[in-house]
Formats: sequence, C-alpha cells, structure tokens
Amino acid sequence: MPVQIILGAQWGDEGKGKVVDMLAEQADVVARYQGGANAGHTVCIGDKQYVLHLLPSGMFHESCTCVIGNGVVIDPAALMGEIAQLEAAGIRVKGRLLISHNAHLIMPYHKQLDVIREQTSARIGTTGRGIGPAYIDKFMRAGIRIVDLLDRDTLARKLKANIEEKNQILTKVHGATKIDVDAIITEYQEFDQKIDEYITDTSLYLFQVLRDGKRVIAEGAQGALLDVDHGTYPFVTSSNPTSGGACTGLGIPPTAVSEVIGVAKAYCTRVGDGPVPTELNDATGTRLREAGHEFGATTGRPRRCGWYDAVAMQYSTRINGISRLVVTKLDVLDGFDEVRMCTGYEVAGKRLRSFPTDVRTLDQVRPLYESFEGWKTPVTGATAYEELPRQAKTYLTALARYTGAPLWLVSVGPRRDQSLFLPS
Repeated sequence: MPVQIILGAQWGDEGKGKVVDMLAEQADVVARYQGGANAGHTVCIGDKQYVLHLLPSGMFHESCTCVIGNGVVIDPAALMGEIAQLEAAGIRVKGRLLISHNAHLIMPYHKQLDVIREQTSARIGTTGRGIGPAYIDKFMRAGIRIVDLLDRDTLARKLKANIEEKNQILTKVHGATKIDVDAIITEYQEFDQKIDEYITDTSLYLFQVLRDGKRVIAEGAQGALLDVDHGTYPFVTSSNPTSGGACTGLGIPPTAVSEVIGVAKAYCTRVGDGPVPTELNDATGTRLREAGHEFGATTGRPRRCGWYDAVAMQYSTRINGISRLVVTKLDVLDGFDEVRMCTGYEVAGKRLRSFPTDVRTLDQVRPLYESFEGWKTPVTGATAYEELPRQAKTYLTALARYTGAPLWLVSVGPRRDQSLFLPS
C-alpha cells in the first residue's frame, strides 16, 4: 500500500507545491491532510503560475484524483474561489475532487476571533483566516463539520449554541457586531448544495484505492517546525504538518506509508513571529529575500531569511522519518562569494546536543557556521545534477550529510523542467 508523504521540513514555503505537482504525474491520488486556506502552494506550468490554498497540488494532472481529508479546515469562500479559478483556466475539477464529510468548516466568527486575538493578545503572526479558532472548536467538540450541513435542524441547533457563546465574547468583551445566526445557516446550506457532489467518506475511498495497489501522495501544508506538538511552540500553526499528521488527517494506517519525502530550501525562511536562529537582518538577508521572491503566497508578507539550519533539519528528519530529501531554490544562492550553513548551536558557551523546541532556549542560541565557497556560474541552466558547479555540489553533499537524509532531488528554478534528480 504505497503512500508517499510530501512535507515541508522547515517553517513552510519550501516549494512543496512544485514537488507534489511533479510526482503527481505518476500518482493516482493526491490527498491534502491538514491546515486550511492559510497555506499557499505555488505551481508554475510554462509561463503560468497558480497558487492553491486548499485544493491539492495534483489538480494539474487530469488522471489524478484529489482528496481534501478530514484533517483540513475548510473556508467555503476560499474553496469555491479556487474551484472557479481552475475551471476558468480550463482545468477540470468536477469528477476529480473528493472532500471528507468529516472535515470541519471555518465559520465567519472564526475569522473575527482570529483577527481580534492577534490584535489584543500575545502576537503569533497568524494569517487571520480563522484557522486556529476553527481547530479550537474542533477540539472543544463544538465544531461544525460538513456532514452537519445535511440537516438544517442539526446545523441550526449547533450553530445557535456556538454563536450564543461567540456573541458574548465578540459583543461584550470586544465590542464587535453581533452575529446573525439565520444568515449563516442560509449561507452555509447554499454552500452545501454547491459542494454536495464532492463530499464522500474519503477514508473509505483511500482504503479502497490502496487495497487496489494504487499510488497515493499525502500532501502536507506549512512545515514541520510549525507543528503544534513538535514545532517552536507557541509560534506554530494549529495542526500537525509532520508525517504523523497524514495518518490522522486522512484516516489511513501508518502501515500504508512507504516513505516520507522532506522538502527544504537551500537556505531558511519564516513568515510571522517566532525564532529563526540563522536569521540575517542585514544586506545578505535582504539579498536572499529579493533573489528568492520571498513574500508569502497567501498574505504577501515578507519572509525572514537566513542561512540553512542543519541542526533544525536534523530534528525534522528525526521526527518525520524523512527517507529522501528535496532541496529547492538552489539558484537563489548563485553569485555569493561565500555560502554558510549552521551545523551546531551554542548556549552560554556550551554546545547543544539537539534542536531545542522551547523558544526561550532558541532565542539564546548562537549558531555555529561552516563556510563554503560560492559559485559564480548560474545553476538555472543545468539540465542534470552533474552539470552543477563543483562548489554547489560540495555544498549540497555537506547539506545532506549534516541533515541526515539522502539527497534525491534539487530544484534550480520554479518550472517543472528545472528539477535535477541525483544519479541513482
């Protein structure tokens, strides 16, 4: 039962969309297992660029079925907008998209609460899309699932109980406008009619395709270091982008997973607040941001940039069981006289043995760097790994060794054809 998990191994934005799109050509199913419309997966086909927030990155291959699993929280407006965007571009969605009946919905009050919390409490740097509050309701057992849309009375009862509580918070604590229950019920039942043809028991569907020996790609959103359990808490997302999240987010057994492919940039970036030990608040950081077009696909926010952090990647490799490594955006490092890589942490003169996930320690670490000779020949024109400059190959060899996972694929540009597989 071959399931490949494709996940971001850093703080997100590693280029998973391109990798999933490439591998989907040989897959039967691509299934998204967590997160919401706070994700932004970019796929470049020729001179066209598509940014997906909820739809799996397998949508650009006609023979591939795409699944949104129960672990995803769904914003109806975002979903319908994406479907309309692809259909307008001539990409067929109907008959190829399946959505779990157990997936939770993002409600209007989730977005309101998300924005208010970010403004009035400890800042995390969220997108304000309602993701966190939707997951809060899910784990408080008060969430609205797609299956609840099937019965108006059930939906009305659950919504009225939820909204009564939310109105107390919004109006009495924050002075916000009271929520109209009936308007939400009508809006979401209209949404149900639009997506009814896509809804099914996706866990059962995946069991059946795996039983038949078909190939499934499990697509994660965000990155492993943003995992709510294993990331740099509290500066994390509200779900589990790590490999274990694929099983709970899709309803598949761990025995179905054949390998975990980790995607990492040749340097580091992060959107929002939280520690980045190798962050460069100087001209080099600005150069990385501008050369890499490091602005969020979802929010447009500038990303914080720094050198590759092999200590963080060793941790990510360990907790995810990464069996193959993909390195993206190698071309962003073109032209540097020197390229650096963090290979250790030091706190108060003592070297740490592993990556600390508590932010107090991470804020105090001093990164220990190894320097590499840069390369002056652009890598974007390379059509095979052997064609890369000697200095680039030396850097990549060290990167894989320090990371602890074999290098499998190197991306030297955004297009599908700018992908170099290592010789087997």
